[in-house]
Formats: sequence, structure tokens, C-alpha cells
Amino acid sequence: PTLLLTYVPKENNFPSFLVYTESQNYLAVQPKSKKTLTKSGVKNIVVVEGVRIPFLQSGTSYADLMPHDLARAALQGLLNRTSVPREVVDYIVYGTVIQEVKTSNVAREAALGAGFSDKTPAHTVTMACISSNQAMTTGVGMIAAGQCDVVVAGGVELMSDVPIRHSRKMRKTMLTLNRAKTLGQKLSLLSKIRPDYFAPELPAVAEFSTSETMGHSADRLAAAFAVSRLEQDEYALRSHTLAKKAQDGGLLLDVVPFKVPGKDTVTKDNGIRPSSMEQMGKLKPAFVKPYGTVTAANSSFLTDGASAVLLMSEEKALAMGYKPKAYLRDFVYVSQDPKDQLLLGPTYATPKVLEKAGLTMADIDVFEFHEAFAGQILANLKAMDSDWFAQNYMGRKSKVGAPPLEKFNTWGGSLSLGHPFAATGCRLVMTTAHSLKKEGGQYGLVAACAAGGQVRVWHCSLRRGAAISQNPRIILVGKALEAPPVQP
Repeated sequence: PTLLLTYVPKENNFPSFLVYTESQNYLAVQPKSKKTLTKSGVKNIVVVEGVRIPFLQSGTSYADLMPHDLARAALQGLLNRTSVPREVVDYIVYGTVIQEVKTSNVAREAALGAGFSDKTPAHTVTMACISSNQAMTTGVGMIAAGQCDVVVAGGVELMSDVPIRHSRKMRKTMLTLNRAKTLGQKLSLLSKIRPDYFAPELPAVAEFSTSETMGHSADRLAAAFAVSRLEQDEYALRSHTLAKKAQDGGLLLDVVPFKVPGKDTVTKDNGIRPSSMEQMGKLKPAFVKPYGTVTAANSSFLTDGASAVLLMSEEKALAMGYKPKAYLRDFVYVSQDPKDQLLLGPTYATPKVLEKAGLTMADIDVFEFHEAFAGQILANLKAMDSDWFAQNYMGRKSKVGAPPLEKFNTWGGSLSLGHPFAATGCRLVMTTAHSLKKEGGQYGLVAACAAGGQVRVWHCSLRRGAAISQNPRIILVGKALEAPPVQP
């Protein structure tokens, strides 16, 4: 998905809001005035607040929990920060990718655990790495349609404990055994079990339609766009360095502490690890061996975490005394061949959301792109800056242009902060909103690719100044992609 955030200028009579909590320790810069994206007859939908529990490497402090425990913690963090009455929430939507079979509707279980009324409906969505984006756009649709005024959306992933199945032969035998009525029938079935029946089916981050792992796709993508190992390592180091700086500077305002049962309170992400080019260069290829360029150091790592955002109609938010952080304006989903352009979504989606909003790349103040792999990011930047690619693969007359790095993922990204598959979308949105406020920007663009060759893009706008009547806006656009070609 791609998200664009905008900061509404003083001339526009939008209600003002405070974008930061009392714990925020930096001053907002007054943004330059730009045009508004208000649409006549379209209800204004706002992000009131968003939080996430710290994103942790899988197998660490969250290892003994279940997904609904993490989601419940995020929901409780949102309730604590906003003090929104539970009974005011009309609906809850959560995203997840690797489902725990005991809590298939994790949204409902987490909501009940967080103390929401059993009369509040909740459902779970899944759309790979843009699952929480899908949850948010679902909420936007409900509010826009007049079905709800207040929706909580979020996402959760627990990679520390993923379902591992018996082989199909063993499953079939066990189900048949359950229906056997006599001892003889049961013994007959048991006698047919062979050693290979006990081989487990392990989950893999691979495309079902192509059987290719995403890391392998990323390696092919990097090769097609001539992205070197050195470039990928340099970008990964940049991500970790910027994330460390943001963490130490108190800029990651969406993070809320989580007291892990039986353990200490977790207060910050634990995957941020600035290294050195020398150390990163020692790692071997992780997917395409021995000549691949994608390694553990320049890839996002398996992560546990959960996030949640509070969405309202602007009218409802103001009536309740809230001062929202961003408008949610438009969203677009697009899909293409999952084999050849699996990770190129941002390239295809960005011009679509800009055209829908009537903006250009020069209007964007903050870019937040999901970093699945360093090679994926760099390939997208090259594709976006290529007239040849735009003309031959996108049917466009000219390139959209690559985002300037001084505006791009300046507080780190998924490579360093972590990537709990279904929780990342909310992080991208809140990071963009907070960054716009701090830097005095008006428009932000959030983009993310996903398995299946799908992508969504958001356009957001942020209000400037606590004493001035203004609101941020967000536009979402999503799309699916194919594998990258090499320019002749």
C-alpha cells in the first residue's frame, strides 16, 4: 500500500488538533501552505491516534504468548492513550497473516480480552503484509458509508509460534481414525502409518501460485535492476542508523510499553542493530546461493508485534473533543503477476495515488515505504526514476520520479524496526503523521508491497499548529506486482 499524508494550511478552516501526547518531547515545525484535498460531499475521516507495542525479534520476549495477547495489549494501549469509552467503538477490524487456529477471528478474541463490549462486532482480514492496511481501509469504508462513526483497526503477527501441520497423509489417517467404530478398524488404520507420515509441513514465506520464496524474488529483482550487494548493505545500514537515532531521540511516539506476563516490561523495539559494512559484508547469501545478494543483514527479520489505530468521522472526533492527526482521503488497490513483479508495487501505485489527489512527487514532504528487503527498495527507486520502465511496463509517457532520500524513511523502516506482517501498515501511517508534524510537512506518501503481487498506497495530510483549525489527510492506494525487467 502507499499512503500520502497532508498537512492542512492555516487558510483552510479545518478544526485544529494536537498531534502529540504529553510525552512528546519535540516541537512541531509550522508547515508551508499548500492546497487542500477536501472533496465536496465526501465525509472527512480522520486518524485520531495510533499505537503499537514494541516490535521484537521472534523467539524473544513474546515467545510464550499467543497472537491475541499481543493484539489485546495494542488495543489496551490505544484505550489508555485516548481514553475513548469502549462503548463508543462501533466496530473492530484486525489483520493477521499466519493465523492461530484456536483464535481464527483474532479481532474478536483480542477485543473481548481488552474489555470491549461483547456487543461490539469484530472481524479479521488477511492480505499478507498489507493486512492492517486492509483493516484500516475497511474501517474507512464503514465510516464513509455511514454504517459507523468510530472504528478501531489494527494488525498482529506472532512469528515465534506458527502452526506446524502434520503431513496430509497423517491428517487423513487421523481423521479417518476418528470415525472408526471398532477396535479392528482402528488397528487396521494404525498399521498403515509409515515413517514418512511423521514428516511435518513447515510454513514458508513463499508464493502458493509460484512456490517461490519472497527472498528469492527479491534477489531476482535486485539482479534485474542491477542493484549491487554493496548498495543493499549500505541502505540496510542507513535504515538501522536512522532507526537508532529516532529511537534515542524519542521520535517513535506510537510505541507503548507492554508488561509481558511473567517477564519484564518491554519498552522499545529490539531489532535495531547498527553494524558496519565490514561485518555485513561477511554474511553469505540467504536465498540464491552462492551468488545472490540478499542476506540476513539487508532483509527484514521475522518479528512479533501488534498495532492499532482509532478512526472516526471528523464530525464525531470533534464532538468528542479529540484533535486528530490525519485525514484518510482515498485508497487504491492494484494487482499484477506475482511471479515477475511481486515487490514492485510502490512503483505502480505511487503515480496512481498522486493523480487521484492531483499532486506530484514534489508536493510530498514525507515518504514511508515498507522495507521488505533493501534490494526491493532500491529496485523500486530505480524503476520509479526510469522513463524506459514507465513507457514499456507501465504504459505511461514518463517516469514518476524517485523520492529524495532526505524525505524517505528518515526514522528507519521495516529492515530495522521490524516487520510483524499484519501490523506494519499502522506503523507506516503513524510514523508518517508524526514525521509530518515534526518536520512541518503537509503531505505524506506511504507505500507497501505484499505477497500475491498486491500493493496499497495511502495519501495523508497533516494539520499544522495546535491552535489552528487544521487536519491531516491520507489517501491509500494498493497494487500487486510482477518481477522486474532489465533495461536493454
